[in-house]
Amino acid sequence: MTDLSNLVEPKESNVHGKGLFAKADIKRGTVIGKLEGHSVKKDGLHVLWMNDGKDKFKVENDLKFINHHKKPNVAYYDDYTVVALTNIKAGAELLHDYGDDWD
Repeated sequence: MTDLSNLVEPKESNVHGKGLFAKADIKRGTVIGKLEGHSVKKDGLHVLWMNDGKDKFKVENDLKFINHHKKPNVAYYDDYTVVALTNIKAGAELLHDYGDDWD
């Protein structure tokens, strides 16, 4: 697995359970990491729906702790990379907009 430990760390979140937090300032456009795991057929814990739900991917690295928020600062891309949408300060939680079904 890719070592994300210099950039991010999982900690308790005020948003939901565990979250992923920046250990250092992250500039907009930075590739934070790549999702690691495997394709699955069913939904479950840490399963990310890609390509409008056609593909389901069980995330097994620390990027699985990115929580949902309507004001995201990161995005998942089709190549399974996670990229900073904004400048993220050290200590801030990484957040992705999972869509209206997550409100």
